Amino acid sequence: MPSWTKPTVDTKFHIDLGWWTEKGRNFRVYLLSHLCPDCRIQFQNYREAEGIDWVDENTAEVTQVDGLWHSLRACCSLKPEYINDQTPLTTAVFRTFLANGNEPLSAAQLAHLLRRPAETLLRTIGGLNVYDGIKPVKES
Repeated sequence: MPSWTKPTVDTKFHIDLGWWTEKGRNFRVYLLSHLCPDCRIQFQNYREAEGIDWVDENTAEVTQVDGLWHSLRACCSLKPEYINDQTPLTTAVFRTFLANGNEPLSAAQLAHLLRRPAETLLRTIGGLNVYDGIKPVKES
């Protein structure tokens, strides 16, 4: 059985948080670099952002979420400069996953959201190089 299968435009991707641990990198420190200026002031140290209660709009389910990630979703991702035409492709994809709570998306879906060709996205995130932990979702 091959250890790597070439993804297609319909293959779902996400941020693999385990990749960050495997690489010895701190995901939360990296999140700080994606905060808007207002939130950077609020969270000058990633340790200050504790878990907060978040209520799902659709289900009313209350869950504990990371304060940094919540700020990215509730504030930073709503600003026009969060993702624009000058945002590097891998950064735009990473920020899209941050904004959508890391729900898996295919290159075709990302292409629609980012207004960039699906084939370009697939060549970038679907190869052997892993950028910011963006990997295909493992099928169970």
